[in-house]
Amino acid sequence: MLSLYDRIRLLRGSVFAVSFVLATTASLGTVSPAFALSELKQIPGQTTQEQPARDGAEPAQAPSEEAEPEEGEPLQLPMPDPLIRRNAGEDAVTEPADDKAVTEPEPPVEVLYDITKAPESVQRMRELIVEAAASGDIERLRPLLGKGPTQTQVSVVEGADDPVTTLKGLSGDPEGVEILAILLDVLATGFVKVDAGTPNEMYVWPYFAEKSLEMLSPPEKVELLRIVTAGDFADMQEFGGYNFYRVGISPDGQWKFFVAGD
Repeated sequence: MLSLYDRIRLLRGSVFAVSFVLATTASLGTVSPAFALSELKQIPGQTTQEQPARDGAEPAQAPSEEAEPEEGEPLQLPMPDPLIRRNAGEDAVTEPADDKAVTEPEPPVEVLYDITKAPESVQRMRELIVEAAASGDIERLRPLLGKGPTQTQVSVVEGADDPVTTLKGLSGDPEGVEILAILLDVLATGFVKVDAGTPNEMYVWPYFAEKSLEMLSPPEKVELLRIVTAGDFADMQEFGGYNFYRVGISPDGQWKFFVAGD
């Protein structure tokens, strides 16, 4: 059993130890508990700064601003941004229009072979021309060619020359037989109706005069080569269209022209 003296010594030693600890704590300040690097958290409101690299290690990246989902909460992917952004009430964004005007394709030409689809006056004039040309006598065309304002155009150059004389001059022979043969060949092809519903409405032979040569089918090319030579056809392709003889008759049966050229 300790004596009173020994008890007093022990009590003094305990008081001294406690005082030493308190004095040391006060001088060093409050010491925060230590955390592992993986346990460090950003203090709310504090700006994240990169930690300096140590011993050649890569600098620490700033944590993502997106909040991590809590445990048990399903991961939700963000929706893709719309292709066109616009505020409420604004018109939709459209692509700028092309500066070049869009050229619409030309409507197909209606080729006619049935002469009964033309007015009776047109049918009658065509029949009279065929009969006169088949006779071999170019003078039989004279009453059909008209006079004055209604005279048939037989040359691209306007003049007061007699139409029969002009046609003889265009023929390869002095009697005008070749030009009569050409006239028959032209009227033997299909025809087209042009400028329908206008004062210039006309029935035109051959239909090649109104149809692109690039669009001709093989049978149509054969039909064309019954009128012109292969060399003529090549020249027409280079020219850009049919430029041989053509015949035009108005709906009232007037023979308007028999000319070559564009």
